[in-house]
Amino acid sequence: MDVTLQVTIDCADPATLVNFWTQALGYEPEPPPGGHPSWRAYWEDMGVPAEELTEGAGETPESIVDPEGRGPRIWFQQVPEGKTVKNRVHLDLKVGGGRGVPLPERTRRVAATVDRLVAAGATVLRTMDEPDMDYYGVVLSDPEGNEFCVA
Repeated sequence: MDVTLQVTIDCADPATLVNFWTQALGYEPEPPPGGHPSWRAYWEDMGVPAEELTEGAGETPESIVDPEGRGPRIWFQQVPEGKTVKNRVHLDLKVGGGRGVPLPERTRRVAATVDRLVAAGATVLRTMDEPDMDYYGVVLSDPEGNEFCVA
């Protein structure tokens, strides 16, 4: 079975999340296909009715891709409602190196990534510091409140 994974994140402002998540993941904005000047122009050429395209939709990139082609495409889908509850699915950014790396070094790597993401617009929600469990991680939220972990 041939399956391609795309992660879709509902949001109010795709451009803000494209900017944040490209920095968080090392991804890049996905260019519109076929030499189209924008995704909107591509959608219009495909015949998407104008009433289905919200104001500003597709004028700036709304999806990001892994430049190495390994990770899934992520699409930031503009929706009218705001986030109201905790995510049922979230992203984990594994930057520590795993249990083969000493805890102080994993902690340093996680902290450096957290500092970088906070500077890019993330908010720290809580720290999971379990030295008896040989674990260190941080729960953050992106600029629209979507939770994710760095460990």
